[in-house]
Amino acid sequence: MADSPQYFDLITMGRIGVDLYPLQTGVPLAQVETFGKFLGGSAANVAVAAARLGRSTAVITRTGDDPFGAYLHQALKDFGVDDRWVTPVADHPTPVTFCEIFPPDDFPLYFYRRPKAPDLEIHTHELDLEAIRAAGIFWITGTGLSEEPSRSATLDALRARAKAGTTVFDLDWRPMFWRDPDQARPFYREALRHATVAVGNLDECEIATGVREPAACAEALLAAGVELAVVKQGPKGVLAVHRDGTRAEVPPVPVDVVNGLGAGDAFGGSLCHGLLSGRSLEETMRHANAAGALVASRLACSSAMPTQQEITDLLARAAAPSPTGRPSQS
Repeated sequence: MADSPQYFDLITMGRIGVDLYPLQTGVPLAQVETFGKFLGGSAANVAVAAARLGRSTAVITRTGDDPFGAYLHQALKDFGVDDRWVTPVADHPTPVTFCEIFPPDDFPLYFYRRPKAPDLEIHTHELDLEAIRAAGIFWITGTGLSEEPSRSATLDALRARAKAGTTVFDLDWRPMFWRDPDQARPFYREALRHATVAVGNLDECEIATGVREPAACAEALLAAGVELAVVKQGPKGVLAVHRDGTRAEVPPVPVDVVNGLGAGDAFGGSLCHGLLSGRSLEETMRHANAAGALVASRLACSSAMPTQQEITDLLARAAAPSPTGRPSQS
């Protein structure tokens, strides 16, 4: 191992795969005729989103030893994400994910990750713990806790990180990856002990804390050990509460929704950028909301991640007075 680890603004750890998204909207999957192929997976997408904002990023994950795995390596490089910790697994194919697109709020996902996804074959002995400790932000996901050996590797990485810098736990609850919520809760509690930031929607917060009301979720996450709780509320915007008492509640940025599936990952990448930049909590949340809105207005996830200029322009348009004298809603 090198004497000094490679420094990255952001290292994410978790899911990767190939998204095969319909090129027709409002059509059931059985009737779709053409698909677009995109890099996918929450950990990979968050790294892409932050890279698009100028951050140095890397992802820790695994693919199949197959052509789709080769595609993901090339896609990560094309997006400016370091792929040194993306390794092949001979026994499991690279996962693919299909969706149906029924705007504005119905986007069913179909995960093909059986018998087992290679990104759940991450082992502790393969981790570059020095680089993980050195990163500006280390980001892990709930999916990584769903099976061994990824579960132990994720928790070992968190313990080695020891809350150095900013450590984000993306609650990322996917019920199809767990037998039942009660199985997940002990591992979520353990991860929260080692994180400084928790991010999730109301369903995810309920899995982690047992409560669902947004303010109660935030307080429960803080009590579980984090310094900052970020509760995403969909059409009601986002609530962020810091242990020091700072609070931000920001409404969503209205857009014409095309595909809402990548919005959370765009939000995450922009959240990381804001935290690294030292922005105020409210400004960070406004920019993250706008990043998510931009991706929701586009078909893809990874290739749809916005630049800083696009986020700035959208916020300016949203704040501009309309002919009625009120802020614009588009």
